[in-house]
Amino acid sequence: MNAEPIKTFHQNNYQQVCDQLSKQDADFAEVIQNYGYPPFWSRANAFESLVHIILEQQVSLASALSALNKLKERIQEVTPARVLMLTDEELRACYFSRQKTAYTKYLAEAILNRQLDLAELADLPDDEVRSRLTALKGIGNWTVDIYLLMVLHRTDIFPIGDLAIINAFKRLKQLPASTSQSQLLAFAETWRPYRSIAAMLLWHFYLSSTALKNKG
Repeated sequence: MNAEPIKTFHQNNYQQVCDQLSKQDADFAEVIQNYGYPPFWSRANAFESLVHIILEQQVSLASALSALNKLKERIQEVTPARVLMLTDEELRACYFSRQKTAYTKYLAEAILNRQLDLAELADLPDDEVRSRLTALKGIGNWTVDIYLLMVLHRTDIFPIGDLAIINAFKRLKQLPASTSQSQLLAFAETWRPYRSIAAMLLWHFYLSSTALKNKG
């Protein structure tokens, strides 16, 4: 069986793909016109990045970053071995919930015992990356979507479990609040094979328009 081709976007073709989507979708053209291109959000393919994404599950980005920074203050470099030296109480003092403490330690153990090799994931198709990561406790589809999109820069990932994306989607397209996830996914099919870039544009619209609204 042939593996699906690896498809990634990078800084050099990022704005070009944004332009391509804006030609297909006038609302995206308006986002770029009003707020500029979205930032090229990117994270290293490292244990720290996955810990950061786990911390972002169901909390604000600011809260997650605060916990990550507290952890870095404590151990300097966020590595599996250093995290496993901390007690649950020490991790909770870094603002880790009981669940996220367990998930982070489980991930650290999986990397140290070679159950998971992050460098290897970079060469695998999306479905195989998803299969390997969701086999770990505490890692669901949203976490994998963010990893595939921001770490591995795969082109066609749409994090439908992301509340900011759902809200931005409905606001940008003036859809009723009752619009279901399956209806949004069906609409997002029109953005293939660049749904990752569509997600970046939606996040950019959400953050920029919210900041503008708060300032006003």
